[in-house]
Amino acid sequence: MGTVPSIAGPTKEARRLARQRLEALEAAVRTGSGPSLAQIHDFARFLRQYGFAPSSEYFSRLARLEAFVRSHVVPAPSAKRDYGGYAAGCWMQVQSIFDHVLLSVCYEGAFHGRRGRIKISHRFNRAGRIDFVEAKLLRSLVSQMDGAVRKLVTVREFLSLEPDWWTASAYALRVLPQELLFLHADIFRYPRAEVLAWLVNIGHRTVADLVTELKSGPMDPPPEPEQRQWPISSLSGDPVAWPILQQAAFLEACMEPGDSPDVFLVRYLRRLPVPAASCGQAAATP
Repeated sequence: MGTVPSIAGPTKEARRLARQRLEALEAAVRTGSGPSLAQIHDFARFLRQYGFAPSSEYFSRLARLEAFVRSHVVPAPSAKRDYGGYAAGCWMQVQSIFDHVLLSVCYEGAFHGRRGRIKISHRFNRAGRIDFVEAKLLRSLVSQMDGAVRKLVTVREFLSLEPDWWTASAYALRVLPQELLFLHADIFRYPRAEVLAWLVNIGHRTVADLVTELKSGPMDPPPEPEQRQWPISSLSGDPVAWPILQQAAFLEACMEPGDSPDVFLVRYLRRLPVPAASCGQAAATP
């Protein structure tokens, strides 16, 4: 049997080990990799075994960690997981589906006295590249188009490409929805290739803002038992979505004309500072 530590208090070596273990548990929260309740309970046993007082800072910090983990349980693995919440300045929905992520944000506004609302969705593959950018006209400026879905940019044969591609051919919708004015009032004044690149990159920029915010940690309340949508803050524990989002956050694309008016070349770059003239003036709405 090992020697039982003195009840007089923890040794200097025990304090050093306790500090290291507690800092590792807290770091796991920031990075989204844990900790588990089993790790927390094991550390609590360590503290009791080595004579740390229940009123010590170690136990109080551990209690906060346990409360956080219990309120941010990662959903059980499944084919599809749905997240929603307010983050990065807007209300968004993120769906983790098999090996890809779908990010959706709604925008609304008015044009010539008519109000409209559009949902823009970006699908990212498992290496963080865009598969397509899609628009759904929730409330079209032309009432007959309410509910219509349009693929704005679609990478050719994206299902058969290597996930970490850097250059790919893509189809672009020839006539873009007028409702894109709600994202940027002057969007149609720019060259077509710049508009298409901007539509791709608002997905990457939104993801970058989301990842930064989740790392520093806004905390949504846990879902109610009858709810199927998980809080957006739980994304950092999703085994599929979180690695994809972290990769997508560091990417930016440019668009070059292809071999026909409806085809463009998507060329990826590492994320670079965005010139002020190219920044969108979008105002996302819940």
